Amino acid sequence: MSQEPFPSYTGPGLGPLTRREMFSVPSGHRAEDAGYWVRIHRPAMACRFEITLPGEDSRHIQAAREALDEIDRLEDALTVFRDTSEVAEVNRAAGERPVAVGRHLRALLERCQTLHRETEGAFDVTSTPLSRCWGFLRRQGRLPTAGEIEAARGSVGMTRVSLDDRGVRFTRPGVEVNFNAIGKGYALDHITDLLRRRGVERALLSAGGSSLRAIGGGREDFAVDVQSARVTNRPLARIRMREAALGNSGAGEQFFEAGGQRYGHVLDPRTGWPAEGVLSVSVVADDAAIADALATAFLVGGAALAERYCAAHPRTMALVTEEAAPDQLRVFGAHEGVTIERGAERVAAFPPPYVGEDRRGGR
Repeated sequence: MSQEPFPSYTGPGLGPLTRREMFSVPSGHRAEDAGYWVRIHRPAMACRFEITLPGEDSRHIQAAREALDEIDRLEDALTVFRDTSEVAEVNRAAGERPVAVGRHLRALLERCQTLHRETEGAFDVTSTPLSRCWGFLRRQGRLPTAGEIEAARGSVGMTRVSLDDRGVRFTRPGVEVNFNAIGKGYALDHITDLLRRRGVERALLSAGGSSLRAIGGGREDFAVDVQSARVTNRPLARIRMREAALGNSGAGEQFFEAGGQRYGHVLDPRTGWPAEGVLSVSVVADDAAIADALATAFLVGGAALAERYCAAHPRTMALVTEEAAPDQLRVFGAHEGVTIERGAERVAAFPPPYVGEDRRGGR
């Protein structure tokens, strides 16, 4: 746990957050509390989970600690890196028989099935055989043969995952599930519910810097700068949000080159080949799990998929930067209470939240 005057977050698509940018400190509190934020954090799911509370709400520190402890229990069930986890047992046995699963894994599988269908197959938690085929699981990228890719694709697809009252069953051996593209967001949603039940009204939750969940927002909404790896002198835009989640995905985290061609680690499960054309995606949604999954899906399916999905799903907003124009941000959809600003220009906004309050900021 730490107490700092200027908390910051970094990660794919995220710039630093200053105290004023996050939200203003209400007047009338003790001076020694009003200028600080309390950050409670711990490692889990191969990243840093963090809960940031305003100093005057430090009475919720114990609740934040207990919420973070819950992530260990989720990870015990959902990770593929522990032989004793529910997911490990499913991957071992579901190709031969139905495997009973707990409520968290069942809920996550049901959500993944829906997302797979709604993203036209671009989001798929069964793509591990493809990642293995391309060498990305061991961070040793290689160019497979067309035959190897087709063989791997034979074990990929959420249509090969059956879920009923008996549990989960794979329709053929070799299918695997891996929740790395949605698990952190799901964990943030879970601890958000825990914090709300403990009376927390304002907090910013982060998983690895690339997944965020805002509880409340105060007089000034939480602010996050959207950046491009190829535009270093300024953010592409600033998102101001309250009661929302933000997920980010980028194409340049892991890649290799062969024959003068660059191959990235984000694979299109529909073709078996690395996705192309999109540099980064940020998604605002009600839930962090949805935001994370859609950021990956739109990185695969591109701006056209983002536009179709956002048009059909209210309260979803996507910000897409493409390889061909890395300094330009394409915005699709909308989310109530969210404002997107680019410099002095307001790109998209709903009526300002907290109408009637002084929105000039805190100290």
